[in-house]
Amino acid sequence: MSVPYEAILLISFGGPEAEEEVLPFLENVLRGRNVPRERMLQVAEHYYQFGGVSPLNDQNRALLAVLEQELQEHGPKLPIYWGNRNWHPLLTDTVRQMADDGIQKALAIVTSAFGSYSGCRQYLNDIEKSRHEVGSRAPVIDKIRPFFNHPGFIEPVTERVQDALRDIPVERRKSVPIAYTAHSIPCSMADTSPYVEQLNETVRLVGNALGNDTGKLVYQSRSGPPDQPWLAPDICDYLRLLAADTSHEEVVVVPVGFLSDHMEVQYDIDVEAATVCQENGLRLFRAKTVGTHPRFVRMLRELVDERMSNDTLRLAVGQLPACPDQCAPECCDWSPRTTGP
Repeated sequence: MSVPYEAILLISFGGPEAEEEVLPFLENVLRGRNVPRERMLQVAEHYYQFGGVSPLNDQNRALLAVLEQELQEHGPKLPIYWGNRNWHPLLTDTVRQMADDGIQKALAIVTSAFGSYSGCRQYLNDIEKSRHEVGSRAPVIDKIRPFFNHPGFIEPVTERVQDALRDIPVERRKSVPIAYTAHSIPCSMADTSPYVEQLNETVRLVGNALGNDTGKLVYQSRSGPPDQPWLAPDICDYLRLLAADTSHEEVVVVPVGFLSDHMEVQYDIDVEAATVCQENGLRLFRAKTVGTHPRFVRMLRELVDERMSNDTLRLAVGQLPACPDQCAPECCDWSPRTTGP
C-alpha cells in the first residue's frame, strides 16, 4: 500500500536578502547559462535599488502563513516546509530536514502557474537533484499540476484587474488597453512547452470574465543574448506603440505570469515600464498579482485535496483540459547549456 502524503513542500525561486547576497544569488541562477556578465550586473543593480533585498522571500513567508491557516481550518492538517531553487532556504537543505523529521512522502507546490522548462520541468529536475544529494532517506516528492486554468487562479486574477480598473474614469474603463505580462523565454524553450498556449488561454478567460476581450499578451524581463530569439513583444516596446496612438491616455498592466509582486514585477513594471509610460504621456495602472488572495490560497488547498483523494475530476475552466498530475517524460524538456537561458 502506498505511503500517504505526510507534508506539503513549497518550492520557489528564491532571492537575496542583503546586498552582499545579490551577486552570489545571481551566479546561482545563471550558472551554466549563456547570459553575458554585463547583463547579470545590470540585474544586480535592480536589486541594489531596493537595498539588495528581494521581496520574494517575505511574500513566500506570507503565503506559507495563510496556507498553514487554511489547512488547519479545513484540512488536511499537514506540516508545511519551504525550499528555494536558488537561495536560502535552499531546497536540498529543506529536503534533508524533511528526511531528519521522518517524512517519507510529500506534495510540492511550486510558485508557477504555467508549464515550461523554467516553470515546471526545472522544478522537477531540482527536486530529483536534491533527493539524490540527500540520499536514500529523502522523501518521495510529487508536484501538483500547473493551474493556469483553475477557477481559483482565474477568479483572483480577474478581481485584481477589476481593482486596477476602478482607478480609471468610468467613461474610459471599457476602452482602456490591458497588457498582460509574462516572463519572456527563449523561443526554443517555448517550442518545447505549452507556455504560450496556456498564457493565451488565461488571458482569454480573464478577458471573458471582465467582458473585455481586447487584452494583449506581452513579455518582460528578457535576459538572453541579443542574437537569440525570445518571446515578444516586449512590454516597453508595446507601451511605446500605445503611446503613439493619441486616443489612449491610460494602460492597465497585469503581471499574469507571476504569482507575487517580486523583483521582476516591482522593477521591470513599476520602475522600468512606468518610466516608459511617463516619458510617453501614458498613465500606468498596475494590477496586483494573486499573492495571498483568499481564493488563490483556497485553490492551493483544493489542489492538495484533489491529489490526496485521487479525484479524477480536475477543476478547470475554458477550452483547454486540466493539466495531468504527471508530466510526460519529454514535456518541457530543454537544454539551457547549449541554447542559453
